[in-house]
Amino acid sequence: MDINTNAFRIVQEATGLSSKRRRSADPQTLGRTGGLKGGPGRANALSPERRKEIAAKASAARWAQSR
Repeated sequence: MDINTNAFRIVQEATGLSSKRRRSADPQTLGRTGGLKGGPGRANALSPERRKEIAAKASAARWAQSR
């Protein structure tokens, strides 16, 4: 094994950032987790009036596509 590769591996393991650990997280699972948090978080951050405006715009867009 190359000296630099070995040094990199040792540092990664010492800091808890081993390459095996980083690759074990499934990107789809991570994306879904973020998506599940993002929607409700955004809704809580918006005022009721703004949520109503966004919903009305989305509804109008859906009706425009179906015609």
